[in-house]
Amino acid sequence: MALSMTHQIGALTGTPITTETGTVSDSTATVNASAVWKSPTANLSCKIQNTDMADALSPPISPCRSPVLNNMRADLSVACRAFATDAEEETTTTTTITESEKEYGQMYKQGGAQVKGNGVPVFVMMPLDTVSMSNTMNRKKAMDASLRALKSAGVEGIMVDVWWGLVERDQPGHYNWGGYNELLEMAKRHGLKVQAVMSFHQCGGNVGDSVTIPLPKWAGEEMEKDEDLAYTDQWGRRNYEYISLGCDSLPVLKGRTPVQCYADFMRAFRDNFKHLLGDTVVEIQVGMGPAGELRFPSYPELNGTWKFPGIGAFQCYDKYMLASLQAAAEAAGKPEWGSTGPTDAGNYNNWPEDTNFFRKEGGGWNTTYGEFFLTWYSQMLLDHGERILTSAKSIFESSGVKISVKVAGIHWHYGTRSHAPELTAGYYNTRFHDGYLPIAQMLARHGAIFNFTCIEMRDHEQPQDALCAPEKLVKQVALATQAAQVPLAGENALPRYDESAHEQILQASSLNVDREMCAFTYLRMNPTLFQDDNWRQFVSFVKKMKEGKGAERCREEVEREAEHFVHVTQPLVKEAAVALMH
Repeated sequence: MALSMTHQIGALTGTPITTETGTVSDSTATVNASAVWKSPTANLSCKIQNTDMADALSPPISPCRSPVLNNMRADLSVACRAFATDAEEETTTTTTITESEKEYGQMYKQGGAQVKGNGVPVFVMMPLDTVSMSNTMNRKKAMDASLRALKSAGVEGIMVDVWWGLVERDQPGHYNWGGYNELLEMAKRHGLKVQAVMSFHQCGGNVGDSVTIPLPKWAGEEMEKDEDLAYTDQWGRRNYEYISLGCDSLPVLKGRTPVQCYADFMRAFRDNFKHLLGDTVVEIQVGMGPAGELRFPSYPELNGTWKFPGIGAFQCYDKYMLASLQAAAEAAGKPEWGSTGPTDAGNYNNWPEDTNFFRKEGGGWNTTYGEFFLTWYSQMLLDHGERILTSAKSIFESSGVKISVKVAGIHWHYGTRSHAPELTAGYYNTRFHDGYLPIAQMLARHGAIFNFTCIEMRDHEQPQDALCAPEKLVKQVALATQAAQVPLAGENALPRYDESAHEQILQASSLNVDREMCAFTYLRMNPTLFQDDNWRQFVSFVKKMKEGKGAERCREEVEREAEHFVHVTQPLVKEAAVALMH
């Protein structure tokens, strides 16, 4: 997940964002993509700023506030309070979809990327603890009311983590879908689509992780017996967020390989929810690493190991990864390169120029050895993605669902030559090497969607001394997906409710010259979202996204329509609020 200096904020606390600001120096940034990038077309709104201006010196932008019609509505206040309640009595609700809901009930398009001008459907990410450790749905009343409110806002659907550690917790091959059955049926009743995330990682230890959900007990037992099943750094520190990809094809989990376990889980999900696939469940996002992202756990926050904006550390020191490295070195005729990874790459919280391997001049990353190691390390990640996607494609073929993979938006030190944090995460992206095109090409081979984070961030909002450049990074990724002809989807890395972030998302959603993003997932449903000003901003944002880049209407007109829509759907949201009070 992409991070900034405010990354410690919990996703469910409802705490307002406070952002440190600065300006990214352009002197060392890789900006070839921006040189040929088209600015957003003028017909998006009455006022527009050139996106390239973000590279220039400018003060931080304060969040703008849309016009306030009245004080906070009672119905949203109740929904907000109810959503924050820890315990709700179980209720059974029968819902009729209203005409106002039908207005925004278009099917999630099955053809991949959107043709420019068709608009971008918005999904909203559910709380991490939507399903409890006892496999029941948390806060049913509040969830029901909240989903109806989202539908009234024009949201296309929701995204939810389907936790391996909950569903297959106690015994291999025994799946308990209880809470997810309830949630998906509730989404269906409200006419909402679902992006289901196959979450094969641990929850806890990453930015925004407000709960702890470990891997299945039986998998944890095997990792205790053989600690090399965990990712390992050069100091012997183990990371138990996700099983090391070095043992992907070895029967280390009670007779099954990790990839077989993931495939069996996805197959069980397909069989249990086959009546909803392609209609309610429209996308399967396949988790491939920590935080569900295709990457190595190179910047773990747990126990203060890593802090933003450190460069992280390579995770190739378990015996399975080292065996692969040794084999690659011998195949290259350099067996001496196979005994260890780089020993001069610093530690988690160093900066590039603190290390011999990542420094600008004469750094090991830009040597023959560096090229060998980084090629091997990044290829291990690509091969991991290939193996899991091959299974996923076979399992969900002809089911009517899309398959997607999330890639982390590692934007800090992007302006340096070595791009050290990207390298330690497994993305071989430097001043001289494109690390995202190979990922896009791998996804294209399987017809998968490239889901990318940090879409809401602006360069000048980030610390200038760390040479953060999220806008340039997003542009590079958009170019890679365009070249590989793979659909691009996005999500925000941190909770944001201000107009400035919404405007940035709107601009980024149409960076591709020919096509818009196929979908955007908004992080995250929580009490703060339902506060009066935030709710108005959100409804306006959703409408603008659905209007699309080619909408030939004044921005103020769209905002007036959004305000009107908030007003006319008030009875629908009030109905949900009444249910919350009983």
